[in-house]
Amino acid sequence: MRSIFNVNEYATIQEIHGLFNEKKLTVRNLVLHYMSKIAEIDKCEGGLNSVLEINPDALFIADALDAKLKNSESMPPLFGIPILLKDNINTADRLHTSAGSAALADNYAPHDAHIVKLLRKAGAVILGKANMHDYFAHDKMPAGYSSRGGQVLNPYNRDISPGASSSGSAVAVAAGLCAASIGTDTSSSIMYPAIQNGIVRIRPTRGLVGRSGIVRISSTSDTAGPMARTVRDAAIILSVIAGPDPNDAAVHSYGSSFPVDYTKYLDKDGLKDMRIGVSKHENGAAFDILCKSIAKAGAINFG
Repeated sequence: MRSIFNVNEYATIQEIHGLFNEKKLTVRNLVLHYMSKIAEIDKCEGGLNSVLEINPDALFIADALDAKLKNSESMPPLFGIPILLKDNINTADRLHTSAGSAALADNYAPHDAHIVKLLRKAGAVILGKANMHDYFAHDKMPAGYSSRGGQVLNPYNRDISPGASSSGSAVAVAAGLCAASIGTDTSSSIMYPAIQNGIVRIRPTRGLVGRSGIVRISSTSDTAGPMARTVRDAAIILSVIAGPDPNDAAVHSYGSSFPVDYTKYLDKDGLKDMRIGVSKHENGAAFDILCKSIAKAGAINFG
């Protein structure tokens, strides 16, 4: 469904860029669209509570990008794409970086995280910060609760968990509050929220994505990765954020064969003849539809 700003809230990166090229959408209107959705279903009374704060400079950034559109400048891979960042990822702007904690509610980072520099270079609009599980109360509070932002709610069923610490990033994507988001993962903090909220996620191997400028729990396990609504969108974002980080020793072991375009590995026949086992425990109509879709794509031996 299109909003008054002429965009489908679940539009893919390719679809958004198509609208830009056809002069049917501006970056400003896209940003305003997501801001409107956040006000409508996230920051309202009883809202989802997935967004901690909006970037006060988002519309200024959008206007600068629209000026480039008018001049018909080429679009980098994430041109004009509004992305939310988990609140443990540094941004050297007027957004706070609090790791979900009231103790750091007034903290401003002096430098962009490495991946934020890459996102900005690729043309992304940093829309704001996503709520997350409180860094300093990791094992003491319900999943998705922060002392700074309160409890994140699952958009499909408020009685079930929104997932682990990247809950805000996942819920915002699922609810159409941003085009995509970035989460971080120590053991399952990208994977589990994505499962709980029905979105696509990539949990990169440690060393593929630079982690400097990210508040971490573990120096040996933590990594950052894309959370999106389609596999292609996630691959596009991974292509942008993967690569050498001079301030993260773990990345050096990966070599220097970057950048990599991960979209070239997407295969529409990737499930053909793949054997998949399916648990029948408490699966409903939506899961049955998913299984039929997977079978239609060529997978075999369900059961």
